[in-house]
Amino acid sequence: MHAPDPQRSIDAVWRNESPKVIAALMRMVRDIDLAEELAQDALVTALERWPASGVPDNPGAWLMAAAKNRAIDHLRRNQLLARKHAQIAHELEGLHDELHEAREAAYDDDIGDDLLRLIFVACHPLLSMEARVALTLRLLCGLATDEIARAFLVPEATVAQRIVRAKRTLGEADVPFEVPRREELPERLSAVLGVVYLVFNEGYSATAGEDWMRPALCEEALRLGRLLVGLAPAEAEASGLLALMELQASRLRARIDASGEPILLPDQDRARWDRDAIERGLEALARAERLARERGPYTLQAAIAACHARAAAAGDTDWTRIVALYDELVALAPSPVVELNRAVAVSMRSGPEAGLALVDALADAPALRNYHLLPAVRGDLLQKLARHDEARAEFERAAAMTRNERERALLLARASGP
Repeated sequence: MHAPDPQRSIDAVWRNESPKVIAALMRMVRDIDLAEELAQDALVTALERWPASGVPDNPGAWLMAAAKNRAIDHLRRNQLLARKHAQIAHELEGLHDELHEAREAAYDDDIGDDLLRLIFVACHPLLSMEARVALTLRLLCGLATDEIARAFLVPEATVAQRIVRAKRTLGEADVPFEVPRREELPERLSAVLGVVYLVFNEGYSATAGEDWMRPALCEEALRLGRLLVGLAPAEAEASGLLALMELQASRLRARIDASGEPILLPDQDRARWDRDAIERGLEALARAERLARERGPYTLQAAIAACHARAAAAGDTDWTRIVALYDELVALAPSPVVELNRAVAVSMRSGPEAGLALVDALADAPALRNYHLLPAVRGDLLQKLARHDEARAEFERAAAMTRNERERALLLARASGP
């Protein structure tokens, strides 16, 4: 039996614990760059000591204590302690005793509040969506810059610049390290959920590159979703988003074959769907529906995913209910993409001609002009209607538009079909 790899253990600890450490340091030093630097210093110390001494029983508390010691040293060294006394006296009161106890026990009582503050800072509306995603993956998922770059197929330098600029923007704006005021919370929480969902979607259906999916990104989004539900248990849409991601992620193993080729939903072996993930998703959906007076967009999408999860076979899917849920979603959050998904559901309930009429009505929507799934859906419906030449042209058009190589191959294969 092989001994545990210390490096892998340290990497796992860092990914799990670094958000808590950085969040606690942010409360102390009020500077993202400095908080991350001090946390990294603690990690370096761990890398030096743990291979020889072994990973501590409570590695998170060890990292927290080491990082806070460095924060205190920094504040003293830069003569900030006196000038910031009023601001940080409460946090530092009795800190030496706390640091000693942390080696044996837990984190600060308000670590949950610190993490929630950090989430809202990383997803601040001052930042572009690309910057929010990069900063969130860096600070809250513990991903290195090169890992983020590989996940989104952009140069590492681009990701590094996004992170640097994001931190600079937040610093120059003096963004407070706090949870938004009650009246601001719905809008800000919506932005946070949007970042998490974007990360998940990129993992579930990769925009570009050689892989159909990037499951690691789905896992990071799920971690963030579970964290948000734990920190904001009364927010229905946080539970709704978690339900949606759990239910979608339950299909990951069935979405590709042994060689990595895509398998579309109707052709998937449902025995390979993760039943535990489905149960977690259904529980989160039930919680979201209990919390909400009216179902929000994520909860509605989760309810649609639940219809698929509950169907033992593709032919058992309740398409009438799915269309009704899409009707509700279109009324609540109208968009051409939602309309396109609804058209697919209508085609499954009422036949390909009914679906094609709805798809054709979306042909001139500016938002779908470069959206490869519009011709892909149209090709599928035309193929079902035995209009094979037209279908072939649509699949070829979709293949030319996608940047994902697996998806392109799938579309070209469908173009050369019957």
